[in-house]
Amino acid sequence: MRSILLPALPVARVQVLRVLVYAFVVLDILTLSGDVIAHAGNSDFYTPLLLARTLHIPAVTSLVAQLLRAVILLACVAAVAGWKPRISGAVVALSFWAWMFYSQGYGYVAHDHMALMVAVAVLPTVATPSAHRPGDPASPDGPAELAVIGAPVDEPRSEAAGWALRCIQIAVVATYFFSIVPKILYSGSLAAWGNSAILTWASVRRGSLLAHWLVAQTPWVFVPAQWIGLALETLSPVVLFLRGRALYIAIALYMSFHLATLVLLGIHFLPTVICWAAFLPLERWRELGRDRRKGRAPRTPRTPAEGSGSGSGSGSGSGTMTA
Repeated sequence: MRSILLPALPVARVQVLRVLVYAFVVLDILTLSGDVIAHAGNSDFYTPLLLARTLHIPAVTSLVAQLLRAVILLACVAAVAGWKPRISGAVVALSFWAWMFYSQGYGYVAHDHMALMVAVAVLPTVATPSAHRPGDPASPDGPAELAVIGAPVDEPRSEAAGWALRCIQIAVVATYFFSIVPKILYSGSLAAWGNSAILTWASVRRGSLLAHWLVAQTPWVFVPAQWIGLALETLSPVVLFLRGRALYIAIALYMSFHLATLVLLGIHFLPTVICWAAFLPLERWRELGRDRRKGRAPRTPRTPAEGSGSGSGSGSGSGTMTA
């Protein structure tokens, strides 16, 4: 169980994910959840969520909304820039959660933000390792340890990084799996929902021109499409145990699902889509950039004592996808 919930994963993966998540939070509060500003002054419509009621969070005011937005923006910029990521990340977590309480506390709850809220909560728990690397002039080992530019260097790993990534992965999967519950409550059973005309109705009500064309020309595709969606939601926990190519294929299937709902119905689920990055070996992005920079640098001459040591290698230290 420890290896499942606390796998030792590269800290660099968390560092790259921080940039993606905090950059998206900036986009989110300015667009997708920007309704918090408009909610100010509408306290009569405030219906706080359970946790907001427990914490006795009052209705948002214009001053509170503006201050929250400013704090989130400044903290996200600091976190993306790498300034004290645990402190700036904690500020993002607290302020963004408060922001989402107000966004979701006026009659509409969008479950596509669940994984994003988990992400901002757990990312600050991972410590950032020292910037010194073996072979760097500033490192204790000195430059003599590096036989040649481009030599392999193992990325530091930690269970804290694995735990944070695993929490985000579980939240992503739960977003799909628990969406089965309202389908059962509204339709009586998954079979009733799968065989219903809900997707046809949605396409007529809010669909694109392509969706309207499908309703008119190929109405038979909607019931199979509903069953495909149900299968993806029901089997989503399997993703947590996939590795390598199988994981890539699974991610591609879910991304195709979201692309289809975006094109047909205008439903994007971007906060969840961003959090799918927690399944990817993001540390390789850093290695690609590092290798590109090293490719322009002159190679360090070998000494006779270095013999036939390896002159190049992968900086990732992980050849397969790890979840």
